[in-house]
Amino acid sequence: MVAKRTLIRALTVIGIILLLLQAGQWARPAALIGQIQETKTFQYQVVEVTTEIGAMQRTLNEYGAAGWELVAVGLGDLTSPRLIFKR
Repeated sequence: MVAKRTLIRALTVIGIILLLLQAGQWARPAALIGQIQETKTFQYQVVEVTTEIGAMQRTLNEYGAAGWELVAVGLGDLTSPRLIFKR
């Protein structure tokens, strides 16, 4: 019975030590964030298109297939819209 209590206390102490060690790592969030964080850079492309639907769809599909994402449409003078892509 005494050996069982001693074992339980020892395991409890070991558990507390492990928790404290783990808490010590989380006490330095900046170091962890620096390890995890990656730098994201984006490219932007502005493409002027005609108002003809077929041409606009072809342009959207071509840029989409190349990994570009449409993020905005600038109408300007309403005769030549500008598609703004990002990747």
